[in-house]
Amino acid sequence: MTTMGNQTHNRRDFAITCVIEDRAAPPLANEHGLCLWISSKEGQMLFDTGGSGKNLLHNLRHLNFDPSALNAVALSHAHDDHTGGLKALLPHLPPGTPLYAHPTIFRPRYSDHGTGPEERGIDLTQQDLETALTLHLSSEPQEIIPGVWTTGEITERPHPEGRSPRHTVIENDKHIPDPYQDDLSLVIQTQEGLFVLCGCCHAGLLNTLQHVQTHWDRPIIGIGGGTHMLSASENTLRETIAALEALQTLHYVWLGHCSGETFIQQMATRTQAWQFQQCKAGTQIKL
Repeated sequence: MTTMGNQTHNRRDFAITCVIEDRAAPPLANEHGLCLWISSKEGQMLFDTGGSGKNLLHNLRHLNFDPSALNAVALSHAHDDHTGGLKALLPHLPPGTPLYAHPTIFRPRYSDHGTGPEERGIDLTQQDLETALTLHLSSEPQEIIPGVWTTGEITERPHPEGRSPRHTVIENDKHIPDPYQDDLSLVIQTQEGLFVLCGCCHAGLLNTLQHVQTHWDRPIIGIGGGTHMLSASENTLRETIAALEALQTLHYVWLGHCSGETFIQQMATRTQAWQFQQCKAGTQIKL
């Protein structure tokens, strides 16, 4: 077992604010996408950038978040509902701001809704970003700000993944199912234990949690973000919820984006097992 950054003697308090989400109340804008602002006394970072620069900058302004104060940006995966705001964000970031992602983040991605494959990947090249930011591309876990790590690549996937039959990549001049190799989540080290923050969790929620338990020798106390359970079968939903209920240390659940209404509603009814909150633009969880 490899233990990452097990510094429990340093107390850190984190606040995670949802900037972009499918749901929002005015004056905040909503869109299909996700962006989360994470702050502590030791740093501030952005996890994903939503689907559009217009809504990202609008919501940051109304939430009184200054992107020039960011210490880092991390991307969960390449899909444009998580990377679409990055181009508009770049002029507001300090030069050389670190960006953390998987090495395959620039691989073209596609989605087919019946009219043929359309590009759905990041709309910037590696060269574009290297001129403005400092890239940290790795399949291994990386510490972004003190106490916040990427999971690295989720290689072991015995449980169902968060798949869509529409998502493809090109290999040998043919469209094949996207392996979601670039999908990663965040691990936030709190005094109580680990909070796992997902972007879309295409690698699968249980696979991601198993990966975290393998690499970090601390209890998982919470999960949040998008978990891509919106197309999960009843059997997968049942098995996932049973596995989460078996995690006796799980205290906080903060779900939104691609988690799916059925999964969100079923998790919300388990309030005796954990504190549940629905993730919407403007909501915040403090750890």
